[in-house]
Amino acid sequence: MSKEKTIAKLIPVFRQHGYEGATISRLSQATGLGKASLYYYFPDGKEGMAAAVLEYINNWFTNEIFQSLRGTNDPAEKIRKMSKSLDEFYRSGQDACFLSVMSVGEANNLFHNQIEQALKVWIDSLTQVLQEAGIEPDRARQRSENAIMQIQGALVLARVLNDTKPFERVIKSLPEMLLGGI
Repeated sequence: MSKEKTIAKLIPVFRQHGYEGATISRLSQATGLGKASLYYYFPDGKEGMAAAVLEYINNWFTNEIFQSLRGTNDPAEKIRKMSKSLDEFYRSGQDACFLSVMSVGEANNLFHNQIEQALKVWIDSLTQVLQEAGIEPDRARQRSENAIMQIQGALVLARVLNDTKPFERVIKSLPEMLLGGI
């Protein structure tokens, strides 16, 4: 199995159990690889696996979210494309946010800077789109932050309530939430 496929199989373990709960045994079971094979791919152990997953997700966000927000489409189309990609990535709210799961406990100490940077890039990219739509900079930034809070909050609700409707509702309302009133 390739390293990329291995990383993809690690993601659900970290999403479900967090960093502390993602034991080497669980990670081994999820990938179907023995512990020695995991350490071959990730000599730094669990920390290296989590870092690789974070990099994989950051690359996905760069390619699917940030690039679409920087594209040449009109702002409404960019936001619709972002919404569709987020819906697919989080499986309509069935999957927890890796960034939020990795922002608590020991993982926060290890990965805080990378998570902070990823969120800043997302906010900045979205703010730029809203400014292109004619929204003044401070208001654009506030709307961007509010949208990301809504997305993250909806993911928490979906997970805790075992109901994806809050996430689906937020994703559907993003274009109006971000661009309404312009």
